[in-house]
Amino acid sequence: MSPDRPRSHDSPGPAPAPAPALGQNPAPAPASTVAQNPAPAPAPALALGGYAATRVIGLAVLAVAAVATGKDGLHRLSGRWDSVWYVRIAEHGYGYQVTLPDGSIHSDLAFFPLFPALERALSTVLPVDAATAGLLVSWAASLAAAWGIYAVGAHVTGRRPVGVVLAVLWGVYPTAFVQSMAYTETLFTALAAWSLLAVLRGRWILAGALCALAGLTRPTAAALIAAIGVTALVTVVRERKLPARMAVGVLLAPLGWLAYVVYVGVRESSPTAYFDVQAAWGNSIDGGVALARFIWGLPPLAALGLVAALALLGWLVALCVRGRQPLPLLVYTIAVVVISLIGAAYFGSRPRLMMPAFGLLLPAAVALVRLRPRNQVLVLAGLAVASGAYGAFTLLGSGPP
Repeated sequence: MSPDRPRSHDSPGPAPAPAPALGQNPAPAPASTVAQNPAPAPAPALALGGYAATRVIGLAVLAVAAVATGKDGLHRLSGRWDSVWYVRIAEHGYGYQVTLPDGSIHSDLAFFPLFPALERALSTVLPVDAATAGLLVSWAASLAAAWGIYAVGAHVTGRRPVGVVLAVLWGVYPTAFVQSMAYTETLFTALAAWSLLAVLRGRWILAGALCALAGLTRPTAAALIAAIGVTALVTVVRERKLPARMAVGVLLAPLGWLAYVVYVGVRESSPTAYFDVQAAWGNSIDGGVALARFIWGLPPLAALGLVAALALLGWLVALCVRGRQPLPLLVYTIAVVVISLIGAAYFGSRPRLMMPAFGLLLPAAVALVRLRPRNQVLVLAGLAVASGAYGAFTLLGSGPP
């Protein structure tokens, strides 16, 4: 019933339906309600516009900081750290390695092939170099990721505003500046979000195909493979049947990751070559020993602050569990967090490695939509400025993200 249409005193109208629980889909609205209410706002456009605004704010803060320090901010987005390795692979293929003063060897085989392949393809068809192509791929993928995150949030909660806020929150993540760099996080997150949405909608073959592409993008695809596999297993046990499309999707899911691991093994004539390459980069799995040693070696106040941050992370995971997030999203989120913590990688990179776990932000998105729109904008704008400031500090500094 339209809000400006008077009601009869003896016909109060139907009571409003209760909001769906987290993880449940809303019941479809009656046809009469749909016909009488105005068309809903284009929520995907709001999500993409809000997300793009956060990235523009981040780039503006970087530009101001770059001018103030006399440094080239744009070059920092495409010509530092991992970006340089991807460009080299795009231009020359695999086969480059660096021997460090301590004798350890860093090989470009540590980097998965899909992102540099897209850089090469785009620089072939457009009048741009591979570095610029990397930025274009990353920026386009960031919009695809924001759209996918919005879609997952709206599907899980049955509330499009939650999806909008979730997408914007991902854009103000502390290390969101990486989303504007020629890095693989945006491409991987886009593939993961749409793969998870496909699982939630029962489109198993599409989910498996997208997961296979994610497996050609980042090793973190192991979390997505686990999410699809665990969800399929639970579904089979519960329903006591294995649909053909589910079996195909589960078989497709690990193919990208496995294909690259096998490629490295064949190229280096060793079945463990990929893991050896990662270990040489300091990316071996140690169960969290390196993290514990890092915390132990910090000054007391710094160690206390880091322990508090880890406690906050644990609290967010607990909120996801208490919120009864759907199984594939929950398994994926927890697996990304665990993978990021149990490796021996450089500590400063761990927040970036967790960034694809956008499910961690869902409880905050649910809470934020309870605020008035003006307050939502103020909170998100403040977070965008803070995220941009941290990004400028990191990009214009000396350490890798």
